[in-house]
This record gives sequence, C-alpha cells and structure tokens, in this order.
Amino acid sequence: MREEFDTLMSQGAEELSVDLSGSQMDKFYRYYELLTEWNKVMNLTAITELHEVVTKHFLDSLSLVKAVSADALAEAELLDLGTGAGFPGIPLKIAFPGMKVTLLDSLNKRIKFLREAAGQLNLSDVKTVHGRAEDCGRQKEFRENYDFCVSRAVANFSTLAEYCLPFVRKGGYFISYKSVDVEKELVGGEKALRILGGKLESSVDFYLPGSEMYRRLVKVKKEKNTPEKYPRKAGLPGREPL
Repeated sequence: MREEFDTLMSQGAEELSVDLSGSQMDKFYRYYELLTEWNKVMNLTAITELHEVVTKHFLDSLSLVKAVSADALAEAELLDLGTGAGFPGIPLKIAFPGMKVTLLDSLNKRIKFLREAAGQLNLSDVKTVHGRAEDCGRQKEFRENYDFCVSRAVANFSTLAEYCLPFVRKGGYFISYKSVDVEKELVGGEKALRILGGKLESSVDFYLPGSEMYRRLVKVKKEKNTPEKYPRKAGLPGREPL
C-alpha cells in the first residue's frame, strides 16, 4: 500500500511542480493513516480509498499552486475556512513548512482530529479554531490578518466571499476551490465582491493530476478593507447572499 501511495503522490506532485522530500512523503502517508483510522469512529470524509484520498484530497489541496506561486506560499499566513478534515490547509502546510496556517471549522469533533493530526505530524504554526466564519470574521485576532483565505466548502460564491474576505488583509487573496461550472455564480457574485472590497483577478481551470476531474480556482484580490458590518450575523450570508 505504501508503495502505491508513494507512486501516486510523487507523480501527482511532480505534475503540479511541487517538490516533496522523503520526510514530507512520510507525513502525507501518516496523515492518510490518521484520516482512515479516525474515520472509523467519526464521519470526517466519505472518501477513504487510497487513490481517491491522494487525488481528491491531497493533490486537490496542493493544486493551489496553479493560482499562487510556491514562493508566495512558502512564508504565507493562510486561513482555511470550513476545513473539515484539514483540506486544503494541512496538505499545504506539509508541502510548505514555513507557512502559518489557521484551520477554522464549526464542528468541535473535527477540531479534535485536526489537533491530533497536527501533533502527530509535528506541524508547527498550525492554529485550530472552533467557530463560525460570521463570528470569527469580526474578531480582531482574525479580521484582515491573512495573506490568503482559502476554502473548499460547498457554498454559493457570494456567500463564500462574505465568509472569507473579512479575514484577508488588503493586498491579499480569497481563493475558492470549485469543481463545477460557476460562471453564473461569478456573475452573481460581482456585487458581493464590490461591497466586500474584493475584485475577481482570475479563474484557473485544470484537471487534477492523473484524473479527468475538472477543477477551477477562483482568485479574488482584496483591494479595500471590508466594511465593519460584514460578515453579517450567523446564517444570513447563506440564506440571503449579497
């Protein structure tokens, strides 16, 4: 199994132009083991087959390099919103050890897993936060403190923008991982971006390494500070997108 893992992971990383050392490969494999172990007692992910974890979780997470240079990620401060079982934050941290990562999720059982995983993998500068985006986005500790806010969460683009942009410092980026055609969402989200201080910079389309799975990274630059009234109170961004 380890040999198959190493082959899939190294080939995919090479296709993404991400260099992984033997130690980093060990951490990815241990992460895979932890994920499958914990998934037996709590619902972390529906994806547990080795090749699917590598492709749909690990390589998908690392595909951020399609939109952001490795040099820019190397020392970045990044917040992963709605991180779930740690995607994309933990794979990015393993690949770019100098990165400072905050993992934010609303379910405490996931946070317990993430703390255990970060400890087992000897990952420093990883902060795990149990909370909602609408609440944390208003707190001084988090608001406009990050170079990047990324999310693989399944939500309307306008809603995600309201969740994510308050965390991003001026000049930084909100990047949304999407897997379907989102043209209508992007057009509908133009108003939200204007209100929140963001501007759509680019969309990067590609297929995940070794697969026919389509992905799109939507890259939004933070040009102005987000007005203090955003994010709105819990639930509103989802029910009534800007």
